[in-house]
Amino acid sequence: MSASLFDRIGGNAAVDAAVDIFYKKVLSDDSISRFFETTDMDAQREKQKKFLTVAFGGPNDYSGKDMRAAHAGLEGLNEAHFGAVAGHLQATLEELGVPAAEVGEAMAIAASTHDDVLGL
Repeated sequence: MSASLFDRIGGNAAVDAAVDIFYKKVLSDDSISRFFETTDMDAQREKQKKFLTVAFGGPNDYSGKDMRAAHAGLEGLNEAHFGAVAGHLQATLEELGVPAAEVGEAMAIAASTHDDVLGL
């Protein structure tokens, strides 16, 4: 059995670094930062770390809402917003030196959340 994406990108340390860089990018992007204006970002970072760990095949310690429920109250969330967030995730992984194959795998996982995030 091959190693999970979580293990191949460096485990907890890599996910922690990625989430911290990712949210710096997201919060500095005027097209999407408004969605986080009332968010407890420390709690959000912890939830995101646990979520990505599970999504990338690591140990499951995630007990948060599913993607559809977590994004249901975000008024006006659309395709451009999803694309911006996905772009920041890809840029973060590339910045961290994650190999292209693993970036592609991570982006396929992110793409699989599209309909739930946008409530389609």
